[in-house]
Amino acid sequence: MFLSAASGFLVTVSVAVGACLGSGTAYAALSQGASAPDFTLQGALAGKPFTFSLKSALAQGPVVLYFFPAAFTTGCTQEAHDFAEAAEQFHAAGATLVGITAGNTDRVAEFSKVECRDKFAVLADPGALTAILYHSVNTEHQTLLSQRTSYVIAPDGTILLSFTSNNPEQHVVETLDALKKWHAGKRQK
Repeated sequence: MFLSAASGFLVTVSVAVGACLGSGTAYAALSQGASAPDFTLQGALAGKPFTFSLKSALAQGPVVLYFFPAAFTTGCTQEAHDFAEAAEQFHAAGATLVGITAGNTDRVAEFSKVECRDKFAVLADPGALTAILYHSVNTEHQTLLSQRTSYVIAPDGTILLSFTSNNPEQHVVETLDALKKWHAGKRQK
């Protein structure tokens, strides 16, 4: 039973990767209102090994999940700095902040300590399997990389924001704004 379920998953991932590779570019991220796929990945928080489960994190409140291409590249480093500087604002909004990358996955522990300034976890997505589930893959390179996409996910698993931009500067602004709107909507009910 497990083997056939696993085989079905691998076939699904293979088809998705094939479609993605055939396009030679990124494909549309999951949209606002969609259900966020559950996942569990290994990563690092403040340089120490860390296991992240979306389901567990959502039980605590909203999740800000941002995909970035590769650790220790110029744009990704700047984006990590921006998120680190705003980490207290995310925390004050009750959100879990987490970065995820399919590039340089062997360096996420160092990246979480140095560039994320010990403020939030960074997850390794070897083979970009989680990025594929979230339609956040960029295939313009020799290897699959995460597309620069940020999601804000409500505790019920609904995607409140899906924002894709190669410019790392807007991701913090967009995700904080989505959290503020979500909180305002909760107060009106």
